[in-house]
Amino acid sequence: MPWAVVDFPSIALGILRRSVAKAMPDVEIETLYANIAYADWIAEHHEFGSADYRFYAEDSYFLGCGDWVFSSSLHDTHEWRVGDYAELMAGRVSDQRLRTSSVLHGLSGRFVRDIAERVAALEPDVVGFTTTFQQNAATLAAAREIKKLDPRIVTVLGGANCDGVQGAALHRNYPFVDFVVRGEGELAFPQVLGAIRDGGSVLDVPGLCWRDANGTSVANAMTMRPLSPSDMVMPDYDAYFDQWAPSRVANWAAPVLVVEAARGCWWGEKHHCTFCGLNGSFMQFRSKSPATFFDEIVTLARRHQILDVCVVDNILDMSYLSSLVPSLIESGYDLRFHYEIKSNLRLDQLRLLAQAGIVTVQPGIESLSSHVLRLMDKGVSGCQNVRLLRDASTAGVVTSWNYLYGFPGETSQDYETVLAQIPALHHLMPPETVNRIAIERFSPYFDRPELGFADLKPTAQNSLIYGLPEEELLDISYIFDAAPRGIDENAADRLREVLDGWRDEARKSRLTQCDLGHRIVLVSRRAHFDWTVLVIDDPVECAAFRLLEQPRRVQSLVSKLSAQCGRDISLPDLEGLLRRWRALGLIFEDDGQIIHVVPEAVNGELLRVGAAVDAHETGRPEPSMPRA
Repeated sequence: MPWAVVDFPSIALGILRRSVAKAMPDVEIETLYANIAYADWIAEHHEFGSADYRFYAEDSYFLGCGDWVFSSSLHDTHEWRVGDYAELMAGRVSDQRLRTSSVLHGLSGRFVRDIAERVAALEPDVVGFTTTFQQNAATLAAAREIKKLDPRIVTVLGGANCDGVQGAALHRNYPFVDFVVRGEGELAFPQVLGAIRDGGSVLDVPGLCWRDANGTSVANAMTMRPLSPSDMVMPDYDAYFDQWAPSRVANWAAPVLVVEAARGCWWGEKHHCTFCGLNGSFMQFRSKSPATFFDEIVTLARRHQILDVCVVDNILDMSYLSSLVPSLIESGYDLRFHYEIKSNLRLDQLRLLAQAGIVTVQPGIESLSSHVLRLMDKGVSGCQNVRLLRDASTAGVVTSWNYLYGFPGETSQDYETVLAQIPALHHLMPPETVNRIAIERFSPYFDRPELGFADLKPTAQNSLIYGLPEEELLDISYIFDAAPRGIDENAADRLREVLDGWRDEARKSRLTQCDLGHRIVLVSRRAHFDWTVLVIDDPVECAAFRLLEQPRRVQSLVSKLSAQCGRDISLPDLEGLLRRWRALGLIFEDDGQIIHVVPEAVNGELLRVGAAVDAHETGRPEPSMPRA
């Protein structure tokens, strides 16, 4: 259902379709992308485009705008909490978005009836819904309408919104939902279908919510054993591409293949990041064999003629660097991947990823302050995160990351020391967004009040969407409201202002180095620094610069530099050099560590969209190369 994104096939539907076909080959299966149907439908009733859909599907997630649109259908009234919603969203969304939301809210019931009639006309025995992010209200509304049209149809819910107590709460509050599958569904969903077909018992289906003879909701205990990699099947996306091709969304964006190599998080098993709830009930890391995953990628790419691939794993299996990645390189296929990685990868590892076509990564940087990163339990330092940004630029890998704040124990100084150095980073990839952390179910901040968030409440928008008592909302919700911690809004505004400036400057900023052995030539084009070419040709300075490819403490740098040069390098001389480099914007310092911020010159900045336009508009010529 809406608001699943329309340019990605649903990996949940694809996996479940193949799992059911494998377990029950005699069962007839239809897959419906009602999100695509909605995009076509709403465009006929209201001016609506790809940016509008993206707002409700992604941009407004923490505001719940997408779910509120379908709350009128869920409660069967066009006027459901309209005034309350307008009051809550005032100043949080634009007046235009508020007007559009009101129109969509009024129309949603008509779409739900249309889609329910379309489903009921197929005369199915079972209708299963997958619900993640802002799909709950639309899913519940459709299940309710289908049940009204034909009470014999069995309704089943699953997906991330049904994990743990969330699924149990959905089941007991909405009697038109017959079953809720909690947790991984590859084995459980076929079991439920078998029980429905054969009149068998569902008592032994782990995690399943069902109703006894009295209509009372019963929740089976969830399994403690995560799905093994051998049971993780390749998704079937035929239905998506059949429905995408004739739709107007085919003109919005090119589709992307969605694949899965692993589940869980190997870092989270050891150190669960305090704010992260993404892995739900199963943190245990499991991954497919490299050969199996490679075959799945190639099979799907060939079948659907799609080269862009999004890997939905929470983190890269590091063993793939010596198995899957070389296979991708040797294949010679022109595939382009997005992958989530840990931010401590080295330059040689990033270059391997780039050679394999893994050209966009989400490294989970989140902050450039070591103190704040320790509060997150990220296991990396601020300098390591800067190294990742610098080396990704050298390797030609695009980084996608967000800056988070609002951690108990952080101070404004944690940010001021970083913000003062941001102009030196303008040539590197800036964060896409700046956000105060939200408290997510399954995160340590949710499970351990002693970490600083003991006053959690359901979000105000969830109260408007569901209209349930607070104790039920506490179980249904994934995101929670809490009193803000960490820096105040004045400091947060300062953070946003500086990072917005980074984004503005990034396209037209440049800093690169060319190491010629006997000298290192640097070229800079950054608004806050008035030099363009610098030549480092003193042997000691060259050695110091190369040593700062890795984060170093001053005393360690002195020792290593003295050993390399065969003579004692004095601390005052080194500190003088660092002061000069600091003024030139060549280094980043945090928590006693120093690293240089200069990527290798690989012409990567010339490939940026708008690079030529920026040079023309600013009138800045490419610098010549004399010795400074």
